[in-house]
Amino acid sequence: MPCFPRTLRTWRVGPLLVGVLLLLGVPAQAQDSFSIEEILSAPFPSDLTAAPTGDRVAWVQNKEGIRSLWTAAGPSYQARRVVAAEGDDGQRMGEVTFTPDGEQIVYVRGGAPNRNGVHANPRSRPDPAERAVWSVSIRGSAPQKIGTGHAPTVAPSGSHLAFLRNGQVWAVPLPLADTTNPARLFAIRGDAEDLRWSPSGDRLAFVSDRGDHSFVGVYDLDAMRLRYLSSSVDHDSNPVWSPDGNRIAFLRVPHEEDPDYSPDRTALPWSIHVVTLDTGESRTVWTADAGPGSAFQSTRAENQLFWGAGDRIVFPWEKTGWLHLYSVSADGGQATSLTTGPFEVQFVTMAPDRDHLIYASNQGDVHRRHLWRVSVSEGSPTPVTNGSGIEWAPVVTAASQDVAFLASGARTPAHPEVRPNGAERQRLTADAETQTVPQSELVTPVPVTFSATDGKTIHGQLFRPPNLAPDAPRPAIIFFHGGPRRQMLLGFHYRGYYHNAYSLNQYLASQGYVVLAVNYRGGIGYGLEFREALEYGPRGASEFKDALGAGLYLQQRADVDPDRIGLWGGSYGGYLTALGLARASDLFAAGVDLHGVHDWTAIREDIARHYPPSEKEAARQRAFESSPMSDIEDWESPVLLIHGDDDRNVPFSETVDLVGALRTHDVPHETLVFSDEVHGFLLHESWLRAYRSAASFFDQTLRSGE
Repeated sequence: MPCFPRTLRTWRVGPLLVGVLLLLGVPAQAQDSFSIEEILSAPFPSDLTAAPTGDRVAWVQNKEGIRSLWTAAGPSYQARRVVAAEGDDGQRMGEVTFTPDGEQIVYVRGGAPNRNGVHANPRSRPDPAERAVWSVSIRGSAPQKIGTGHAPTVAPSGSHLAFLRNGQVWAVPLPLADTTNPARLFAIRGDAEDLRWSPSGDRLAFVSDRGDHSFVGVYDLDAMRLRYLSSSVDHDSNPVWSPDGNRIAFLRVPHEEDPDYSPDRTALPWSIHVVTLDTGESRTVWTADAGPGSAFQSTRAENQLFWGAGDRIVFPWEKTGWLHLYSVSADGGQATSLTTGPFEVQFVTMAPDRDHLIYASNQGDVHRRHLWRVSVSEGSPTPVTNGSGIEWAPVVTAASQDVAFLASGARTPAHPEVRPNGAERQRLTADAETQTVPQSELVTPVPVTFSATDGKTIHGQLFRPPNLAPDAPRPAIIFFHGGPRRQMLLGFHYRGYYHNAYSLNQYLASQGYVVLAVNYRGGIGYGLEFREALEYGPRGASEFKDALGAGLYLQQRADVDPDRIGLWGGSYGGYLTALGLARASDLFAAGVDLHGVHDWTAIREDIARHYPPSEKEAARQRAFESSPMSDIEDWESPVLLIHGDDDRNVPFSETVDLVGALRTHDVPHETLVFSDEVHGFLLHESWLRAYRSAASFFDQTLRSGE
């Protein structure tokens, strides 16, 4: 039966219902506390990078929708804003890089176009938006627009700046002049990616993506000559130059036609190739073993290969079922394990001396990230950071080898820090930047585990309301992250989308809800087999067993009212929210679904493309049966659907079609639509409206009887 009175369930949830609940004495909020505006007011840093000379770093900050570019230099590392947008204009800022002398910062304003070639314009302004490359002096002069495009990279010689425009490589000579116009450097078939300058800056390596295969190419600026290296039918990528500039290493991943959402536990083994440019000799220096790790898995890094000291090539490999770092001689041979154990390496960067790397992992602290240092040849990692916080995105300065990074905690929003070589870590921004966030009023989530309905152990983080009496069961809310290749942590997240989600979970806890963030199967942090789950998504929705297990776990807790459990999530989390409401309205009383997937066969019309002909229809049927739309007749619990109609990840039609089905079956629902907004909302006011609406909706649907 429904988890709250049938009389309320037959009404559309909206302003009328709010008034009725207030007349009944149902509070709109459980207690006076901080506001959603306050918890979302902290600036979120991203795109941290180090200059190729000196001890200078730069990063982007997004404070309430206003994007700005900041820099700081050692030894004092006093942060200074270089340029800022005029208000919350909904245009991204990022892809930060320096000129070789460290005097200019190059960055990109605007985001990628949608499938129709239109750039995001969430303000619905009459003039079309664009994505363009800009340059600004670290001294703070007016920024200069270089041209439309993205992915800028500056030659180490300082002679040219190259970038991408419409899949082609463009360039402009440096230093910039007032009348300088970019020109296409060369023309290619396919889309160019992964621009990498040679150490001398006279040649540019790149990847030409041609759909079912890709090549690594090299363009010689002086000779005006283009050639491709060891072309094949496979996917070549991630070129890296040797220090002497005469060799290039790259990844080769064999082309395979696997069905969508099939678990990538094994594959045709990938390999590392080295080409000597002056002779044209190409050789395979290393190949992954068959079995675990034969399917390539990437880290978060500018490149997946690093050419270290002693001609050691460093790469990620999942041989043990955990993503670790290895190195191999550029001449070939056995791989040396640099990291080992039941944890995953994630953010990786190489120090300028090429002798060691700094990386982030969840070693010994599965729900956090800390920084480690490791030699490119010997392994034996040593900690750079530790404690109860979270650290990620490290960079190393050129002169002093200082380590700068981004950090957060359970009560501390994300911010940049630096650990000078041989000294203690320090913040790069003043506490005043985050003083509007009520840190002292936030709760510290605790790690929990519970069993899915098939017995699999599932991890999560539990937020208990402050001053919760043991004999006063509270309504509860389960949060599902998106992806699904994500992991929620015991603190503010390293991705802006989930930094916001963590903030809403904190707000809901402050309002008296017990909140459980679920790291369901298909996510990262727990090894290869957990991430590459069997029968997940359109192949059987096995992660729904984790959602049910979370609901049953909460029902058994003494501090939870078993009849008032709600769900919320975005994207893949929206899918699980809708699936929970459709399949288990007797367990889940209400939900908030942000831009979720509702019909796998509609979002992926070719869902059965790579199945044998005899299995295609069964695969399509299984995909539909794994969708919320297939259980619409059993859906009773009310839902709030939130979606931007310029979503480039989940088509807006997913919500349009679901609303039609909910209307047909008289399911209580509300909608909040953002015209011209994208998947991860670009406007700060969109986040505020979405989260205010979500909190209000839960107050309406889960607080009857209080």
